[in-house]
Amino acid sequence: MITKRYRRLLIGLSFIICHLSFSMMLASCADDNTSDLQLSGDCMVTALALDNYEGTIDLASRSIVVRLPEVYETKAMKVTALTVSDGATCNVTQGQTLSMDAAKVLHVTNGDASLDWTVSVLHDEARIYSFVINDIYTGAIDQAAKTITVYVPAGVDITTLVPTITYSQNATITPASGAATDFTQPVTYTVTNNSAISTYTVTVICIDKPAALFIGSAATMSELDSEAKAACEWMLGNVANSLYASFADLRAGTLDLSNCKVIWWHWHVDGGVDGHDVFVAKATDALDTKNELRAFYENGGALFLTRYATNLPSFIGVTGDDEWTTPNNCWGQNEDAAELCGGPWSFRIFDGQNDHPLWQNLIQGDNPQEVYCTDAGYHITNSTAQYHIGTDWGGYDNHAAWEARTGGKVLGVGGDGAVVAWEYPAHDGKGGIICIGSGCYDWYSYTFEAGYTENYHKNIATMTKNAINYLTK
Repeated sequence: MITKRYRRLLIGLSFIICHLSFSMMLASCADDNTSDLQLSGDCMVTALALDNYEGTIDLASRSIVVRLPEVYETKAMKVTALTVSDGATCNVTQGQTLSMDAAKVLHVTNGDASLDWTVSVLHDEARIYSFVINDIYTGAIDQAAKTITVYVPAGVDITTLVPTITYSQNATITPASGAATDFTQPVTYTVTNNSAISTYTVTVICIDKPAALFIGSAATMSELDSEAKAACEWMLGNVANSLYASFADLRAGTLDLSNCKVIWWHWHVDGGVDGHDVFVAKATDALDTKNELRAFYENGGALFLTRYATNLPSFIGVTGDDEWTTPNNCWGQNEDAAELCGGPWSFRIFDGQNDHPLWQNLIQGDNPQEVYCTDAGYHITNSTAQYHIGTDWGGYDNHAAWEARTGGKVLGVGGDGAVVAWEYPAHDGKGGIICIGSGCYDWYSYTFEAGYTENYHKNIATMTKNAINYLTK
């Protein structure tokens, strides 16, 4: 009879014998089945040059960057040097021609080992992209002439202005961004980036009597929403003697408007401004300034009103005493969820208005009656403030009825005939007013899809320039 103690002893001996047998088997396998993989070779790239421009090798990221002059053709670059580890081969060879419009991958193999290296080119760009003084006054940059012009109100001490400058990546700039500078005379800024060097001449001009104003609720231009800021930056860069001013500035009378010919208000609100009551609720700052704006208009000053700012004329006496002549068909989206344009968006020139100065020099598409405003890949909020026309609702049976009630003149219409662009002509010493409430009139896309090319969107700036020129003559 086998006792429990004896049984446990036998089980233990069996386990030891099995373990020894398994270990001997492994040893035998190791002796008889040695791997034939050759993994000991290095797969390094130790030198590379394209058109004799040497690349900088980063071992950690296995990347190679070749620095090139600011303007250099990269469609056909010759591999003038390429050195890899002893015994290694590469899918790219010295003497080969590569198109470097996009990064390339070098596949280096040594025996059974391999590594991939990314090769790209970087142009030595030396540019100033933005120049803002005291976080308020934005300079107009002429990249061709390498000049920057900044307009500031009279009374600003220009001997200690502090510019904030954005410029090319990897570049250096002197004088430095953020350094207090005396601008009583033009100042030269030098941007250096490897082989590229650019010099910009910055001139600060004090304006005691601006010729044009862009207005908004924000205390400074830099605090405007992205849509309005893009429009304002264009104005300051393209309309001489123009400034940004807040409604509070107008109420305080801090600006001498004796030489001001036009005031532009471009007003965006996420989600839209749907009609008279919503305008009253959301445009409190503007309506608090309606007396000053009305006085400007009645003394011959012109107004350019775009997007939801087109509600203003009814509140400053332009349409008589009827405040309810505001646009009756309004909507809009949020800027960060703007709609993608699959192609050009447009509205139509109203019959008989083709020769109006507002429509001159536009980029035309297939239909010369259409005003094309966007391109495929652009994101638009479709912010609209228009007048629905028809007997179904809205109070305007036809365009003639709209003109008779408002005193305006139809310039542009939507696909359903809605009034989307109109004019209140100057009369009796009062200034003229141009209004554009079409959702196609849009300055800012929060992003652009791959392959986006600006073409018809240039018409936005052209229309704006036409409007301002027309109103100021």
